[in-house]
Amino acid sequence: MEDVFGGIISSVIMDFAPTTLSSVFDKIGGLFNMKDSEVYPEPGTGNALGLCEWPIAKMDSSYDIVVYGSTSGAVATSIQAARLGRSVALVSPQEHIGGIQINGLGATDIDNQVEFQNSTTLGGINLELHQRISRHYGRLARLEEVVAKGIKDPEVWRFEPRVAEKVIADWLAEHASITVIKSPLAERDAVTRDGVAIKSIRLLNGRTISGKIFIEASYEGDFLAAAGISWARGREASAQYNESLAGVRSETLYRQIDVDVDPYVRPGDASSGLLYGISDEPFGQPGDGDLHLQSYSYRLPLTDDAENRVPFTEPEGYDPAHYELHRRFIRGRRVLLPAGALSTDLLGMNDEWPVASYEGRRQILKETATFTKGLLWFISTDPDVPHYRKAWSAFGYCRDEFPDNDHFPYELYVRDARRMVSDYIITESTATCRDHGGDEPLGPRSRGLLADRHAQRQARAARRASPQRGLHLQGRASMAAVWRAVRLEHQFYAIGQAAANACDIALRDGLSLQDDGGVSPFGRGLGSKSYKKEDLPRF
Repeated sequence: MEDVFGGIISSVIMDFAPTTLSSVFDKIGGLFNMKDSEVYPEPGTGNALGLCEWPIAKMDSSYDIVVYGSTSGAVATSIQAARLGRSVALVSPQEHIGGIQINGLGATDIDNQVEFQNSTTLGGINLELHQRISRHYGRLARLEEVVAKGIKDPEVWRFEPRVAEKVIADWLAEHASITVIKSPLAERDAVTRDGVAIKSIRLLNGRTISGKIFIEASYEGDFLAAAGISWARGREASAQYNESLAGVRSETLYRQIDVDVDPYVRPGDASSGLLYGISDEPFGQPGDGDLHLQSYSYRLPLTDDAENRVPFTEPEGYDPAHYELHRRFIRGRRVLLPAGALSTDLLGMNDEWPVASYEGRRQILKETATFTKGLLWFISTDPDVPHYRKAWSAFGYCRDEFPDNDHFPYELYVRDARRMVSDYIITESTATCRDHGGDEPLGPRSRGLLADRHAQRQARAARRASPQRGLHLQGRASMAAVWRAVRLEHQFYAIGQAAANACDIALRDGLSLQDDGGVSPFGRGLGSKSYKKEDLPRF
């Protein structure tokens, strides 16, 4: 755990539960809002993340709500806040807005699990996104039938990255009160506070943005850390919160050991060293905590359409030895692997991502991209894998996707990074509805902790968090084991919309976001305050 400012603001930005109001922060993403095209000059060479760094522009720099991030949560919060009449600055650290959904995650984890159906939990802005996407594909009538009749049809929830990006860009452009600003936070002294109240943020391009309320909507939680809010990363020990699923786990419900692989460069010879991708770190005892994260990866849209296919090529820095583990795995003996298989996940390489500098992240991006492109080259060309080579050589990158990035996704799938530490932590007990303390729901949760045979729909209300005037969406206060049930894009849409409602109430009634029971956008938290029912998400 890392506690910035010694816990003075142990949770400044408000706290959402696994699908409740916790913190509005999303990730890096970002398509330029076309209505601002006359405001910004052409971008420069790009920053250390390989992202666009826009010059300072002459425009208003004070807003009702400042949203930092370019993820689904950032989009939902911005649109809902604009609909409620608030001026919004959507500060995107990336060139392309929409998060992992515009970077290859087109299956969306909606109704693609055999064990359960979760599309029945969708509503509000998230459902509207899919309606807009379905309208593009000419399948809106089918989507409406699926929703009305509760039909399980994974195909209607799928989409291509470029389509999602255009839909989101057009959607944002419909709202004149949303200003898109493209720049990451400054790496030092990025947040100005008056006591515990956040006043403004400073960007890498030198610009300062002021606001009445700030929303953290990035995957990494960079604003969370810059604001001095307590946070954690890695896996908590099972004893910390008395959780059975926390920490190191030697066995899971999913298979792990089904192929024998000798781990040494020269089989049987420990002195020859370990194969690339195998760690010599002690496994640890079951239940121990550590700093490991769920692995990141690129989500790759590929095609075998000859007209649209861009052939795989050997990437710069390609080393065939990096795929010896894959060769041996294919030959079939035994190795300890998550879910029993090898993939594009490069385990352990992402552990430092949350705390890395922009330059450090750029290096991780580069190494992971090289490994991923190299794996595709290996599997489609290497003579040691003839069966796979024949199947995979028919595929290639999609010519119509990511044209400005060699048809390769812009972003990694950042599944886990910083998590806020608040006086209310979402644990296994709260996520499984065993202990909710009378909380009121803010949004639905569409996935359980494990692939159980039902979709959880319970949600949690906001609790106090520290510095004032801030919400944290993506890394809300939860333990690592529970975060897996929270970190889905459609849930970020629900949380973002709820966060915007809470911000609107707080601004309208002069409340602090941390006032107990004062800003809940649902249920008793509204008290005697009037609020238009149609402005609330439909769940």
